[in-house]
Amino acid sequence: MRLLFAAVAALTLLAGCKAAEEKPASVISVPAGAPAAWTTIAPGGETLCATGTPYSFHVRGGDASRVMIFLNGGGACWSGDLCDPSLGANAYTPFAEMDSNNPAKMGGVFDAKNPKNPFTGWTQVFVSYCTGDSHLGAADAAYTTSAGKELTIHHRGKANVQSALDWVYANYPAPSRVFVGGASAGAIASPFYAGVVADHYPLAEIVQYAGGAGGYRAEAVSGLLETWGAFTNMPDWPELATFDRATFKTEDFFRITAARHPAMRMHQFNNVDDEVQQMFLSLMGVSDPVRRLMQANLGDLAADIPNFRSYSAAGEDHTLLRYDRLYTTETDGVRAVDWVRDISEGREVRSVSCGAEGCN
Repeated sequence: MRLLFAAVAALTLLAGCKAAEEKPASVISVPAGAPAAWTTIAPGGETLCATGTPYSFHVRGGDASRVMIFLNGGGACWSGDLCDPSLGANAYTPFAEMDSNNPAKMGGVFDAKNPKNPFTGWTQVFVSYCTGDSHLGAADAAYTTSAGKELTIHHRGKANVQSALDWVYANYPAPSRVFVGGASAGAIASPFYAGVVADHYPLAEIVQYAGGAGGYRAEAVSGLLETWGAFTNMPDWPELATFDRATFKTEDFFRITAARHPAMRMHQFNNVDDEVQQMFLSLMGVSDPVRRLMQANLGDLAADIPNFRSYSAAGEDHTLLRYDRLYTTETDGVRAVDWVRDISEGREVRSVSCGAEGCN
């Protein structure tokens, strides 16, 4: 399953989340004062998982003024052997109902009982992931396995995310702060969707966070985005027109949203030797150490975006917010949970790196 959480990173470079043509057929309201229990919502409409099974996402009601939108991770696929669940490649999460899409089974920011949780009392919207396209796809792709089996994969990431956003817009019309975060594949998409949410809530403070996708520096990314239909149904942003889809990079999502919403604070967390990112880089034909590619990407973003900050921790772990290591990770004298709490509250943070400690 660990393979599921990183592949998407290279793949998601350019998914535009255009407002859906129609609202989901079954919008279910969760009152802001409801008990801290998860409610599963099946939006219907154009939503779908990779092999044609239904899509669903999860909501835990809370403070109407503070909304957390979390784009889950779960790998990516771009070939028959990677996309066919029956082959057991475990490159991505193909079904919405899997445990890896269930926040009730996760720790970290989804543990409502932990008094150190930075998101205690917040409304939390957990955007499940089951399309192998880093939440950015808008195409049905035909693949053939090495054994000659033909299959169609529904890369419907945009429609699925939009169904969750439409639910948020309908039920929380005026939040004061919205945290748009993502893990792995969701991290790739998070800066783009932060821009989409900022367009909808011009009076709210929108904070962006990405976890576990900082090392994807591969030429294959733009081709994967084309395969997924990531350039289809893009919003009418002039900022998008300045980027060449043939050379699009994962980090360009940060640049596009930063150009459109220059006051937005943008953030990225990584473990410098993330073994999941290293594995997906290998699948894309890249053998360079992920820490070196990550350092180059972070340096470029810091130079291009004044409000960009990063946290680079030692180790091979993959992502942070879904796990209790959120509460134990400390780098350069800064605890990760405090860094995330400051981000969630809209406070300025500094970039943190294990470089001074050797990153061993």
